[in-house]
Amino acid sequence: MRKICTLELFSAKRVGSFRWIREQEVANLVKTLRTAGEPTVDLTDLAHKLSGSVTSKSAFGSILRGMDETFLEVAQNFGDVTAGFRTSDLYPSLTFLPALTGFKDKLEKMRLEADSIFDAIIDERRSQRSSMSSSSDGEVVEDYLLDVLLNLHENPSRLGYPLTMEVVKAVTLELFIAGIETSAKVIEWTMSEMIKHPEVMRKAQTEVREAFGEKGGDVEEYLDNVIKESLRLHPPGPLLLPRENRESVELCGYHVPAKTKVFVNAWTINRDPRYWSEAEAFCPERFDDRVIDYKGNDFQFIPFGAGRRICPGFDFGVEVVKLTLANLIFHFNWKLPGEMRPESLDMTERLGASVGREYALLVIPVPYHEN
Repeated sequence: MRKICTLELFSAKRVGSFRWIREQEVANLVKTLRTAGEPTVDLTDLAHKLSGSVTSKSAFGSILRGMDETFLEVAQNFGDVTAGFRTSDLYPSLTFLPALTGFKDKLEKMRLEADSIFDAIIDERRSQRSSMSSSSDGEVVEDYLLDVLLNLHENPSRLGYPLTMEVVKAVTLELFIAGIETSAKVIEWTMSEMIKHPEVMRKAQTEVREAFGEKGGDVEEYLDNVIKESLRLHPPGPLLLPRENRESVELCGYHVPAKTKVFVNAWTINRDPRYWSEAEAFCPERFDDRVIDYKGNDFQFIPFGAGRRICPGFDFGVEVVKLTLANLIFHFNWKLPGEMRPESLDMTERLGASVGREYALLVIPVPYHEN
């Protein structure tokens, strides 16, 4: 599966081909904010809807149409149910626990709901592909992520092994859950930190407005550092996906038996005071003189993991985050409702497999009028 994601679904060329979708959906978000009837908006909810729209259109194009809300709800439910730890995780030898607690039945019900939606989506896309192929002399259609998976399903020689339709559905659902949650949470946390620290917001806005206005260029370094600092303090997955060692090993004075499930605590590593001065403080300037990227080459900063097991879709997510944040701070100034002061913004985390805000980010967008 990692080979499929890395080489087929999230190559640099593929991620670049979806730029028009990102730009279109971010433009729609800006329009929504400009025409909002209520002065206060729920940026947490809007970030999830934006991320869901970008992910669904990159995967399926416009096929979802009326099913958007239903599909996003199913994906959200899967993420919520599978997040965190359960009693059965603590006692894996007690195989009857998932059934006893109702977890197994709940998961099966959601799987059937997702299956019915996927069947409709796949049938419609296959029909579209058949028509497109007929009119283009059999040229391979790979406009969206689903096309790539269907082509691999229909041509197993590309992978060297068959890709069943069940696997196609499972991969697509996992992409949705991971894609929506990751991008949305990075957007909401980065906006939260900038609103809580007005001096950071002003500096980022000045840079972005100069880049978009006078220079007409891409987002500059400071906003990139702001995103890195947000990822350091609020990694989308505080515990990376578990690893299993093939052989027993002695590690830091501990004996780790073979086939032990090991969780890497990225949240703690990113806040380790041995590597980060004032580790609990939000300070984007700390990256000014440090050549550190998102790719896990520096083990003190691993928001997406590292090595062969790094999140294969992080490039896709980072592009969504950068474009969204740049537009939000370019087109709007931001205030908190009522008499609330920036320093009093509640930053309590909601615990789970992915860590979001405990309370929705309610803010007031004030349109910025360029000279």
